[in-house]
Amino acid sequence: MKDKGYELFYWPTIQGRGEFIRLALEEAGAPYIDVARLPEGQGGGVKALMKVMHGTAATLEPFSPPFLRSGDLVIAQTTNILLFLAPRLDLVPAEEARRLEAHQLQLTIADCASEVHDAHHPIASSLYYEDQKEEAKRRAKIFRAERIPKFLGYFERVLAHGKR
Repeated sequence: MKDKGYELFYWPTIQGRGEFIRLALEEAGAPYIDVARLPEGQGGGVKALMKVMHGTAATLEPFSPPFLRSGDLVIAQTTNILLFLAPRLDLVPAEEARRLEAHQLQLTIADCASEVHDAHHPIASSLYYEDQKEEAKRRAKIFRAERIPKFLGYFERVLAHGKR
């Protein structure tokens, strides 16, 4: 079942967690507006994002982008948004067990993405990479050696299981 349209709120110049939602919307051919990428004169931009984020919505305000508006609903957190969108956009099977498996995979991807981010900003997200470069190099080396093989091994097993 396809909905009428969505409004995606994510930083206009940052590629990150919002990309997972954009990819789902694009794959499904769903109509959506990327609000913060619109000019302010058309009701977009970071000001429009901040207006929703700071409580002008009828629902619980989001902690941070990305978030999605669908009618009166404002849904935050990448995995929560994808849990909402996937069945509506026919991106997951109708069977509950299979939908939960897809959600489990997305949660694992989110864990991996978080570790990737933390390898780049091991001290604090508020510090520039250049301010924590030595720590980042050390953490990235460990991430490449220990964590990436675990994540990729898991996904390879999932793919092999699906081919049975």
